[in-house]
Formats: sequence, structure tokens, C-alpha cells
Amino acid sequence: MPLRRLAFSTVLAAAVTTALAGASAGAAPAVPLPPLPLLSPPDALTVTVSGSGNRAANGSWRLTCDDRPGGGHPAAERACERLEGFARAGEDPFAPVPADRMCTQVFGGQVTAQVTGTWQGRRIDARFSRANGCEIDRWENVEPLLPSVRS
Repeated sequence: MPLRRLAFSTVLAAAVTTALAGASAGAAPAVPLPPLPLLSPPDALTVTVSGSGNRAANGSWRLTCDDRPGGGHPAAERACERLEGFARAGEDPFAPVPADRMCTQVFGGQVTAQVTGTWQGRRIDARFSRANGCEIDRWENVEPLLPSVRS
């Protein structure tokens, strides 16, 4: 079960229990009910990779992770598991490298990737490259969402 749905179920159960306890005592519910889950967009990302020098790694794929991994991504199940791990840890895999970070000047190739869509209820528009050591680490950290392009 995706983490967002599990959290919603837990919050909903607590809110209903509190509301019922308050209603039986003649009081108004103390906790407002959370929004309907239908208002939260499902996780769906589009991954576009170019310039890898490997035809199998280049391309554009859609990835959906709610209910059942799919969408045509070549490693959908593993990619969704990786993203779920980030969500459980409270990490943002799409955050850019901080501007003040010192990075090794190692060039990992011309390959770039663009990831757009929705993840954990928020809009994503992230660019990945292998321009230096920090960017290479960032790329490899989200594999298999992005394909392995190690030489």
C-alpha cells in the first residue's frame, strides 16, 4: 500500500474515532475530517533520458506507482520501491544539488534526464545530469528511476 494511502487511512481512522466519541458525548467533533483521497493526484512521473550513447537507456517513459507499478517504465516495480523508500525516509530525491556544495570535477558524460509529473502529492520538474561528482551521485541515488549509464 503506498505510504500516502496508509497515512491517510491512519488519519481518517483517528478522526472518525474522535468524531464518534465527541458525538456520543453530545459535543461537536474535535478534529475536522481530512480531505477526500480523490482530491490528491496519483503518483505519475514522466522520465525522459537523452545523450547516453546507449539506445536502451535513451527514451521517454511514464511511471505510475499507485496501486500497482506500471506506465511503461522498463523497471517500474523497482523504481516505485525506490521512490517509496525515499517517501518513508522523508527524503526528496528530486532536490537539486545545493549551490554551495563542493563537487569533484569528474565528468560522467553528456547524458541528461528530465523528470516531470506528480509524486507524493506535489508537482515535480527535475533535471538530472552527470556533469560532476555531485550530479553523478544524485543520478545514481535515484536508479532505477533513471537508467544505469555507468561505463
